[in-house]
Amino acid sequence: MSDVRAAVVAGHGSVAAGLCSAVTQIVGTQHALVAVSNEGGSPDEIRAALEAALDASGAAVLFTDLPAGSCTMAARRIARARPELVVVTGVSLPVLLAYVTGSEVAAAVRAGQGALAVVGGGA
Repeated sequence: MSDVRAAVVAGHGSVAAGLCSAVTQIVGTQHALVAVSNEGGSPDEIRAALEAALDASGAAVLFTDLPAGSCTMAARRIARARPELVVVTGVSLPVLLAYVTGSEVAAAVRAGQGALAVVGGGA
């Protein structure tokens, strides 16, 4: 997939690594996702780790797990200095799959929203 764009995936604990691993299992190794964890990091350390991952990968998209989490707060600070950076919060496996298989960011987010469902349990 030569048209796959790089992205950084950041989250609490091992959630980012798990999502990246799942993408690899489903679509193979031809994607450019870089996982970053906030585990044990101060706000400045998380920001530095995200900046290093962005710089090393050339990514212009940063996916985070929680809208008000530490990774997102660091990402928002980075985005102020990098207006080209797109930050997407609430990342999910369907969003990442859509993104690495060629969807633009907004379409990938819509794909993730469309994948949400409640089944059974009197829903």
